Amino acid sequence: MEEKQEHIEDPALAGDIDGVKDVIFKVVFNKKKHEVSFPLDATIAQLKDHLHTIIGVPKEMQKVMVKGLAHDQKSLRESGIVSGSKVMVIGSTFNDVLALSHQTAQLIPEDKVKPSVIKEPLSQQKIHRKILEKGPPEDAMPGLKNVKEALPPHPLYGMCSRGKVRLTFKMENDQIWIGTKERTEKISMSTIKTIVSEPIEGHEEYHILGIQLGPTEASRYWIYWIPSQFVDAIKETILGKWHYF
Repeated sequence: MEEKQEHIEDPALAGDIDGVKDVIFKVVFNKKKHEVSFPLDATIAQLKDHLHTIIGVPKEMQKVMVKGLAHDQKSLRESGIVSGSKVMVIGSTFNDVLALSHQTAQLIPEDKVKPSVIKEPLSQQKIHRKILEKGPPEDAMPGLKNVKEALPPHPLYGMCSRGKVRLTFKMENDQIWIGTKERTEKISMSTIKTIVSEPIEGHEEYHILGIQLGPTEASRYWIYWIPSQFVDAIKETILGKWHYF
């Protein structure tokens, strides 16, 4: 009886085997809660493998949020998961992706699909040159060429579209907020089709980035002077790692 009572009093050590401590926490996916017990010193990548068996979402398509995006190489302990934590998972099953691909294919008749053509660099296209010729905004964040960094805890600022733009990532809501002087657009990240980007010629420490909000290229929202070091993190945060496949 005494051993049973001790187990109940310290649920965070319920999976303590050979000195490896498990932590018990809640995983929320599609508004459903799952109680999970997993080693504190396991990596987020290992946790994603385990979650695949529970929620059916491949690890490449999972975004795990613990006070922000949790990175694969970090341990649960390093990511801030403790007993009783609430961990949010965003992602799509292969069936969801295949269904969406099938719907998209039906929308475009086969005889209307045009072969891809080589386009001139974004920086040289007239629509973008008009904005780039003005140079970077005075409050542009410092850009770092050939460097990759995680997103900072604060919004990205000092960019422009037709006016000044700032990007705020609301991971708990799976939203990206695009803020301008006039208004703030709150966009569900799961609705974003793709993201394209290129370094700005002569200013390779910055990128042009296009967020595709609809089914065609005409629905891309263009943002200029994105610091290069954050481009990969933006794509991974919005699209998930599966966008590389």
